[in-house]
Amino acid sequence: MTDHHSRVSGDNEDSLRTPPVTDPDTPNDSTTSDGKKKGSMVREVIETLLLALLIFVAVRAVVLNFRVDGHSMDSALADNEMLLVNRNAYFGFDQDQWLGWIPGVDYDPDDTWYPFGTPERGDIVVINPPNGATADKPYIKRVIGVPGDAFEIRDDRVYINGIELVEPYLDRGTATDNCREVCGPLTVPEGSVIVLGDNRDNSEDSRYFGFVPIENIIGKAWLTYWPFDNIGVADHFDYPELNGSAVAAP
Repeated sequence: MTDHHSRVSGDNEDSLRTPPVTDPDTPNDSTTSDGKKKGSMVREVIETLLLALLIFVAVRAVVLNFRVDGHSMDSALADNEMLLVNRNAYFGFDQDQWLGWIPGVDYDPDDTWYPFGTPERGDIVVINPPNGATADKPYIKRVIGVPGDAFEIRDDRVYINGIELVEPYLDRGTATDNCREVCGPLTVPEGSVIVLGDNRDNSEDSRYFGFVPIENIIGKAWLTYWPFDNIGVADHFDYPELNGSAVAAP
């Protein structure tokens, strides 16, 4: 009995020590799991890259990097200062072009809708060079006159609707002279603005090239980010003395 019991126990121990025979064609569970993990990682990387690309394109469609070149906007903006420009601040929707084909819908050819608003006095804007400009690169200026404004430069001062502008952003002693094209009195036409540089002695602006079509405006200065000491919202100035002055609706 003892020998039989020992032999059975030995057989059981041999069976426990003998590794199971596996079919080489049968896929290993760990290999399959690793493959799934690698596929999942690749998919996540691709999705992350596509999302980053989508965000980049969306941001570029709205925001533009711009470097100030020159001293025409001293001292609100210095030479080589970097800022972000809102490209869609004055986005215009031509209703006649997009909706005029609908039967019974009638729009004037110049009936443009601005969902985010139109340029306002005091806005700093980046513009494509208008006709008459000597440079072939964008300008950065301040909007002074908007559609319907009665504009005039007289005795080195700017007048809007017969009221002298108070411009504290100008350096002391700055005179608005050297007027060649837009001196006034005249009325700013629909779809156009008048722009001037803050450094009037060193600025090519509407005094030289006249009215600027709103469609020439690339965008509105939004944030300054370089140098770091100047980080903040881009300068904008309201003219309280013009509150209630007559102006046609844009």
